[in-house]
Amino acid sequence: MKTLKVITAAAVALTVTLPIAGQAGKPVNIAPGQMSVSVKHNGATVEISRNQDNKNTVNPAFAKTSRPCPPFCIQPSTLAPGVETIAEREVMDYAARMSAGDNSIVLVDSRTPNWVERGSIASAINVPWTQLNPAKGASPIEIADILQSVFNVTESEGLFDFSDAKTAVMFCNGMWCGQSPNNIKNLLKVGYPAHKIKWYRGGMQDWEILGLSTVKP
Repeated sequence: MKTLKVITAAAVALTVTLPIAGQAGKPVNIAPGQMSVSVKHNGATVEISRNQDNKNTVNPAFAKTSRPCPPFCIQPSTLAPGVETIAEREVMDYAARMSAGDNSIVLVDSRTPNWVERGSIASAINVPWTQLNPAKGASPIEIADILQSVFNVTESEGLFDFSDAKTAVMFCNGMWCGQSPNNIKNLLKVGYPAHKIKWYRGGMQDWEILGLSTVKP
């Protein structure tokens, strides 16, 4: 098999964008009585929490409302039969379970590296949508390599076995972004079980709107 070229922050220093406590105001919890969620990112413990500045505004990178469609069209609430659409607290729950040692889960940032550099969700790895897309030059060998090394799919005599495939939690930039939908559709094409795919439709735009902390390579 070819060596997998998946972008991660494993080989570079980790920068965490943490909430700011400089402005007085009421506490900003994730949920009543829950200030943060602890997850593992590149072997270090990272706290996912919200910006504590009650006057904070959204990251300018996600403030634009009117990207041209196509390609930036509004995604449906249900991407494909059997694929569950989830929100922030479910993403954090999957990330926490994975960080606690549940190897049956993988959190995948489907964006291109230039977007990942602006900030991602702690514990996520990067599988750019182009790497699972034959139309963008991904070869069958490269796709098979990613299926095995990232998603725990096995292969025998050219056939994929998804019995032990991981629950794949996929996201990209938001409800107008086609990068995670593209990855999901290509996974489904090769037979990945729909019930093992979870789609965070809100993506980084909703994550940033809620003031949730991010990590940068």
